[in-house]
Amino acid sequence: MIRYSINDLEKITGIKAHTIRMWEKRYNVVSPERTSTNIRYYRDCDLKKLLNISTLNKHGFKISQIIKMDPEEVNEKVVELSDTAKDYESQINSLVVAMIELNENAFNKVLSSTILKLGFEKTVTHVLYPFLEKIGLLWQIGTINPAQEHFITNLIRQKLIIAIDGQAEAPKENAKTFLLFLPENELHELGLLFYSYLIKKSGHKVIYLGQSVPFDDLIEILKIREADYLFTYFVAALSQKEIPDYLKRLTKSVKKQKIFITGLQLKEVEDKLPQNVIKVENADAFKEFLKELN
Repeated sequence: MIRYSINDLEKITGIKAHTIRMWEKRYNVVSPERTSTNIRYYRDCDLKKLLNISTLNKHGFKISQIIKMDPEEVNEKVVELSDTAKDYESQINSLVVAMIELNENAFNKVLSSTILKLGFEKTVTHVLYPFLEKIGLLWQIGTINPAQEHFITNLIRQKLIIAIDGQAEAPKENAKTFLLFLPENELHELGLLFYSYLIKKSGHKVIYLGQSVPFDDLIEILKIREADYLFTYFVAALSQKEIPDYLKRLTKSVKKQKIFITGLQLKEVEDKLPQNVIKVENADAFKEFLKELN
């Protein structure tokens, strides 16, 4: 059974630990259990309840009002807020609950309504990216089931592939070619798929190699298919110390092309980048570059 400490709940829900304790004593909002050594812990049902309370509380509902609602009424109010709220926290919390419950219908409903309101790109950058960061937090805490993570990332992957297929018009006349790949042992491709979508939408060509591409195979492919730019993503496969060496090796092998890089692992390597390597800060910055190519 997955167990959460009160500090885990604070990190995931945004509700301060002392507030959770106060609500627990005053309103019996959650009921922690204890290990054989008398350490308090919380369960999935407590996390889901606090996520929903957090959503309602941030939209003006007092805790004294919320505790009088039955679970169905709470869920209905949260769904209404997910459909209408201008901030993104309620959508993100609803996606986390859908992941915990392995509820595909709930996930698709929240995501579809958000796409209708914000558009696909803004949904990815303002809702899905923070949601995936929250999943990363759950991994760090060690309380997420791998099946839950695979379930939700595969649903997002399907949405991204459908969006990419929707950009299947012929490339424009002066289109550039981007080769997209992940380094060997890198399996987190959702970000790379989104950048593939942006490139195709802008009218340029994509050679998509996907996950875990061995270095020597990458170089061989570049001998077969010419590309104007390379694009890769660093999430987990290489350490921050290994990335500069990998990039130096890559730039020696592809002297002509510029190499775009992005990902969570790049926070500490900015000063060590080779000259023809460009760090992409975010999707909006890359979209500006693509505009300049037009």
